[in-house]
Amino acid sequence: MKLSPREAPGYFAKPDPRKTGILIYGGDAMRVALRRQEVIKALIGPDGEEEMRLSRIPSSELRKDPAMLLDAIKAQSFFPGPRVAFVEDATDVIAQTVTAALGDWQDGDAQVVITAGQLKASSKLRKLFEGHKNAFAVGIYDDPPSRQEIEATLANAGLNNISNDANTDLNALARELDPGDFRQTVEKLGLYKLGDTSPVSSEDVSACAPTSSEADLDDILNIVAEGRSNEIGPIMNKLTAQGTQAVGLCIGAMRHFRTLHAAASHPSGASAGIAAMRPPVFGPRRDRMQRQAQQWGVIRLEQALTALTDTDLQLRSAGQTAPSMALVERVLIKLAMLGRR
Repeated sequence: MKLSPREAPGYFAKPDPRKTGILIYGGDAMRVALRRQEVIKALIGPDGEEEMRLSRIPSSELRKDPAMLLDAIKAQSFFPGPRVAFVEDATDVIAQTVTAALGDWQDGDAQVVITAGQLKASSKLRKLFEGHKNAFAVGIYDDPPSRQEIEATLANAGLNNISNDANTDLNALARELDPGDFRQTVEKLGLYKLGDTSPVSSEDVSACAPTSSEADLDDILNIVAEGRSNEIGPIMNKLTAQGTQAVGLCIGAMRHFRTLHAAASHPSGASAGIAAMRPPVFGPRRDRMQRQAQQWGVIRLEQALTALTDTDLQLRSAGQTAPSMALVERVLIKLAMLGRR
């Protein structure tokens, strides 16, 4: 039988132990693995593997010894409770072996869980499970997680008290990150809030969200965008001492001002523009960039981008003789003074 995308999350969370098994397939190995972990944990509990109620069978080994699957289905554990026979990385090569094993399955045997990569509609494995009266087949696609799935992930991490702003940030984060990365971020957030009964805030999400590679440039970029020209020199000295390259700093500044320009140009205003950014901007950084975009306006941001583009071309020019960091510092001071007008 087929499980529809709408039915699948509910079944993964609470699978029927009386079923023969389930085939989970898809092109994204991480998404498939997360679903497989979820359904196996729901079937045998968190201690099932330690209690030897989970049999792992690589597909390559099953090809060499076809009896392994049926043996795992019929085997009894020293510990009471439901059992799972798990076959990973399956292909149509083992379809005949799986067909025979499912045919011998009886109530009380281990449930069969099989994972595979992307399978065509003509796949023998897909046809076997889709046509079976007591087994399921479900395809895992690269669609963003549903609200129900996000809420389940948060609940599993013990996060039930979430502010509206933080909820917006988490939903945006779920759309941008790989499922595994999002799950790790939520688990990190759960540990971060352990023992803290206050609602999860945007600041909390920002503290736990993956940081970008330009995070070390944020200080100088905010100083420039907020017109604090007298603070540029000391920060530039630190960046130079850390080995920051002039071209990299100029590119980072261009990216920051392009983001501000996109926000300021949004038909619904800077606030909506920042909210629409991909990847999303979180917490205090989001509020700060929103204020910067509103302060600068579209015209002055276009002037800033022109100045940065000219500097970038000058840095890459073969005839350039002036110190590179000095050129970048000069344009940053110029922009900071422009931002104060």
